[in-house]
Amino acid sequence: MLSAKPGKEAFVEPVVENGNYHFNVRDGKPTEVDFIKNGTKLSRGANFQCLMSGTPVSGDYIRAEGMADRLGAKMMAVIAEGTKGRVFLSPSSDYEAVAASANPEAFPETPLPNDPRNFWTVNYGLSKWSDIFTHRQLRSIQGLSDIVIGAKERVMSDIYPPEGSTRSGPYPDLGHATEYAQAIKLYLAFAVDKVAEGSTSICTWSPLPTKLHVVNTFGRQALPMMWDYAEANVFADSSGNIQRMCELVANVIERQCLDSVGFGWSSQSEAGSLHIESKIIISTDPPYYDNISFADLSDFFYVWLRRMLRSDYPSLFGTVTVPKEMELVAAPYRQGGKEKAESFFLNGMTQTFSNLSRQAHHSFPVTIYYAFKQAENELGGGAASTGWETFLEAVIQSGFSVTGTWPMRTERSGGFRNKNQNSLASSIILVCRNRSEAAQTVTRREFVNALKAELPEALRHLQRGNIAPVDLAQAAIGPGMAVYTRYEKVLDAEGKPLTVRDALSLINQTLDEVLAEQEGDFDADTRWALAWFDEFGFEAGEYGRAETLSKAKNTSIAEMADPRTSPILEAGAGRGPAVPSDEPGGLDAWERRPPDRLGHGASTHSSPRNACWRWRGGGRAGCRPTRS
Repeated sequence: MLSAKPGKEAFVEPVVENGNYHFNVRDGKPTEVDFIKNGTKLSRGANFQCLMSGTPVSGDYIRAEGMADRLGAKMMAVIAEGTKGRVFLSPSSDYEAVAASANPEAFPETPLPNDPRNFWTVNYGLSKWSDIFTHRQLRSIQGLSDIVIGAKERVMSDIYPPEGSTRSGPYPDLGHATEYAQAIKLYLAFAVDKVAEGSTSICTWSPLPTKLHVVNTFGRQALPMMWDYAEANVFADSSGNIQRMCELVANVIERQCLDSVGFGWSSQSEAGSLHIESKIIISTDPPYYDNISFADLSDFFYVWLRRMLRSDYPSLFGTVTVPKEMELVAAPYRQGGKEKAESFFLNGMTQTFSNLSRQAHHSFPVTIYYAFKQAENELGGGAASTGWETFLEAVIQSGFSVTGTWPMRTERSGGFRNKNQNSLASSIILVCRNRSEAAQTVTRREFVNALKAELPEALRHLQRGNIAPVDLAQAAIGPGMAVYTRYEKVLDAEGKPLTVRDALSLINQTLDEVLAEQEGDFDADTRWALAWFDEFGFEAGEYGRAETLSKAKNTSIAEMADPRTSPILEAGAGRGPAVPSDEPGGLDAWERRPPDRLGHGASTHSSPRNACWRWRGGGRAGCRPTRS
């Protein structure tokens, strides 16, 4: 679809004739809406259907063709600006010839990281930064960056005109003039970098009625593979143009100047070795285990900034790409495997928080933001949340005691990321103070007794704060971890230290007993289901909220939605209606589950006195309870 605007719909129609194919643009609504929207794509990934023969084309074949440098592109439509809005035109050989005539002279040949989780293009032969740009895009950005390279000299020539030229007023100080010219060059470089983000073969076209525009490269913190893309005209009065990018940068500068009430300063240093003479108040948003490697993503902007600004900031742009070795993330492709990556993250995070604990002002807690969809893996018959547990382990080993967890709404609900990905709905803020030097070692029994004695009042305090049920469960982990981390060690029956994972399990069991007396008798999946119904009833809801709740209930969305174990829910991108439980296989789902996943949920099906539960949803997390 090119436009879904009512009364101005337009779409691309493929035409196969004479052993070849081309595209025509049609006005109005298509008769085969699904075909027009999906094109030749059969399923998720690189699975397509040949336009000419109808034969399925596997993802493996397409990847092999890409690695052999045999992927190409064909123009589908031209979008122009008319007197009354957008005009959609069929492509012609002249248009295609113009696009193919661009000949960039210099472009970034640095390689993309071998990270299949976040950089999908590498598997299809697009392995260098220059590969994700068309030749015309490269030529445009190159031309703009060449202008920026000469901007400083141009500004200086305006300030100090050639000898014999007239000038009104005194000449400014040379040092101030140089800094002024360099600042203009810097901000122009930012604008060109923003143009680059809107000028790649990862950019797509949005046909939405209120948003007919080119969608930028980074709708998420990754570089996905796009099979149809939009190429913006950087000189037109539309999305992605250089004038608009300059205005955006200028607006930021103006707002900062107008809103300034004083002077501040910032510095860049390594948190693990930071030293400041006076005690400081610390609030930090650390890396989220293996979620995002910002150093890799930063290369996209760095390679262009380096071309424009290296002569002005030689120390900042001294390396060909962004330094990555010390980035504190678990990156198996960079650190030699999962175990080494986990060890790197744990050791580095422990060192960092140990240093921060020494720098922190004793009158104020340290607050740590953690908005993270945990990586789930199966260990010892249960779902282990590696990122969350490793992070907590680092905080505890550094000498901190967790005194609370606060949920805070920090994630934008209407963005591309939240609409199309399983992202968390909120950040979790860990509230920490230094552990007392007089901390004792206790037994597991003493730890459990302390939980049962202290959590009821802590929960009542949270409930008085009117926290939603899904956030209450996560926030309530804080008082439990406060009990666990006040001790030097908690020893199990064998005299071994209780792990963070075991402590979380005990905390969750105690929380469930306090939150709902009867729910404490149910298995983890049923407790999750009851809590979900308390907040959402029969409705599907956000994946992030379901994910947060699953951590509090000591279960996992991945396992509850696993088709191999007769799932009780479906989870995926987007929203959709919940499917009633009377569909085939609905009521006997629990009986078919593996023994380690069978709990009291099975008895709720067999007893007509209890609610019969079956969650199936096409949304991010859907549920629907019915009466048996």
